[in-house]
Amino acid sequence: RDFKTAYSYFYEAFEGYDSIDSPKALTGLKYMLMCKIMLNLADEVQTILSGKLALKYQGPEVEAMKSIAQASHKRSLAEFQKTLVQYKTQLADDPIVNAHLKTLYDNLLEQNLCRIIEPFSRVQVQHVANLIKLPIDTVEKKLSQMILDKKFHGILDQGAGVLVVFDETPVDKTYGNSLETIQNMGKVVDALYHKAKKLT
Repeated sequence: RDFKTAYSYFYEAFEGYDSIDSPKALTGLKYMLMCKIMLNLADEVQTILSGKLALKYQGPEVEAMKSIAQASHKRSLAEFQKTLVQYKTQLADDPIVNAHLKTLYDNLLEQNLCRIIEPFSRVQVQHVANLIKLPIDTVEKKLSQMILDKKFHGILDQGAGVLVVFDETPVDKTYGNSLETIQNMGKVVDALYHKAKKLT
């Protein structure tokens, strides 16, 4: 997903709609802000909103995006969820924004979980759920997904309700180096064969 390119298209649309005083300019502005948030440039949202063109579009749509940007910048799941409830009409009812908010929420959740489990080699899943203030089944499901996606190395011992985190093992480069050596030897043998063939 190329949010940089999307941002420039939305900016052009915003300027165009603004020049003819179309209400669609607000939608363009909203999507511009969404692009900045998705690019992890949430701190630039305030800069855009304090610009000359954007000042006249202050309202619940813009406040919703500003609140999402702040939650994203702080990496606060609680603030993010509070914003989703407070600005449901402006966020969840817009299918484009809603789709990207789900991705953003997943990223925030992963970042927070990684930060919480980082100091542990073995931790109760219930303790992680308490720290992140989410139901244990949600945390368990996300942790297992992260293990499968290789976000970290570990196992979930569901019987004991424990997450066991392994140290990341360094990749052994011997196999790759051996393959490269064999390929190079093959090239040398081929070259010698062609030289020998020319001599006969």
